[in-house]
Amino acid sequence: MSATTPLHYQTVAELSAALAGGQLTSVALTEAVIARALAVEDRVQAFNSYDTADALEQARASDARRAAGQALGPLDGIPIGLKDVIAVRDQPLTASSKILANFISPYDATVTAKLRAAGVVLWGRLNMDEFAMGSSTENSATKATANPYDLTRIPGGSSGGSAAALAAGQAPATLGSDTGGSIRQPAALCGVVGLKPTYGLISRYGLIAYASSLDQIGPFGRTVEDVAMVLQAIAGHDERDSTSFNAVIPDYRAALSAPRERPWRIGIPKEYFGAGLDPEVAAAVQAAIAFYQSRGAEIREVSLPHTEYALAAYYIIATAEASSNLARFDGVRYGHRSVEAETLMDVYFKSRAEGFGSEVKRRIILGTYVLSSGYYDAYYGRAQKVRTLIREDFIKAYGEVDVILTPTAPTPAFKRGEKSEDPLAMYLADIYTIGVNLAGLPAISVPCGFTAGGLPIGLQLIGQPFAEADLLAAAQVYDAAHDWTKRTPVL
Repeated sequence: MSATTPLHYQTVAELSAALAGGQLTSVALTEAVIARALAVEDRVQAFNSYDTADALEQARASDARRAAGQALGPLDGIPIGLKDVIAVRDQPLTASSKILANFISPYDATVTAKLRAAGVVLWGRLNMDEFAMGSSTENSATKATANPYDLTRIPGGSSGGSAAALAAGQAPATLGSDTGGSIRQPAALCGVVGLKPTYGLISRYGLIAYASSLDQIGPFGRTVEDVAMVLQAIAGHDERDSTSFNAVIPDYRAALSAPRERPWRIGIPKEYFGAGLDPEVAAAVQAAIAFYQSRGAEIREVSLPHTEYALAAYYIIATAEASSNLARFDGVRYGHRSVEAETLMDVYFKSRAEGFGSEVKRRIILGTYVLSSGYYDAYYGRAQKVRTLIREDFIKAYGEVDVILTPTAPTPAFKRGEKSEDPLAMYLADIYTIGVNLAGLPAISVPCGFTAGGLPIGLQLIGQPFAEADLLAAAQVYDAAHDWTKRTPVL
């Protein structure tokens, strides 16, 4: 445990070692995290809700287990925050939407249950774009989360609360969900590490669905090692999720330092370094490429020719699935019901009109349109064919390389409100991350520098299906040799 770094800015690995060694208690750690959250929350606005009494009760239980020699693992006693789209029993579950403003979850998501089994202190529900629809966390019905490095700028989205809380020291680690870049993009903009695992590696049971064939839960951490530790706790097959894959779960943390038989082969897709890429972002990513080359990595140019169609295909598929998934929020069974409704049709129309925000309505309308009679084949059917081509591009590239390296986001964090009136400009914030979700691949964002104005920049490494161990090891090569993740904002 570092004597100079405040508890709220220490890594999960450091805190875990201090707890195991008896230099720290979970109660002391949890109290420090709560104090930090209360001190900066009025400026960062990362939490939708938190329960300090419940968190401290969990911490006391962790300390009791440890005193009895029954610690549940390396995460026992570590506070971890959850995006407010992941179910936590007896706690609010709002998806940052008015339509679920008073909903209390009656059950735990599978990842929540796994964290409980690991002894984690479940700490707070974190703000997000409503129903995970957005790239800036400005679409939340509750508040607009700020970027801790510049409170006038956005933290990214939709998991902006998860990234901002971690960057601000309000939690040692967090969980988010990633449908088109919603873990990696805010991780890049807030200067933390964020992993989107392979589709099917982590159960989606208890995750409020946006687009079921794209959504994936994943961890945020200060370092690649922290992310590996959290991933270890939440990965694995779940019979309650029909899309869960029964993959072998290796020791992700051990894989970070495992010897390699040959140098890394890193692919650089030419399609990701064209128009629209901020010069400072490009320079930082190019410097990262040069670093890997200096460490003996073989750098190869690859082509992902169908990348230009990814954004269009994504917004057809995602909105189509959203229009179906969000049909359950109808004012009848649970959630908001309009007090002005007089007929059954009023209940449907008025409850949804009052409960959903403008971006959610926009995507439901678009999704309903592309699924409608006469347009299904023209739009949705073709988008699925493009999706197959995009995945085939990646698989072909992996015949030549181990991982693919790209920028995570085309620009640093932009000013709050800067793109609110231009949805298409907002959608372009995910241009480098969307293809990964369409292909179902794992990808990680790692800090790789700062702009002259002090804003974080992230690089993205894209791995092969269910090869998270290799992906994390490749990211660790860069992360361990740089101090970007040790920098913290001034709040």
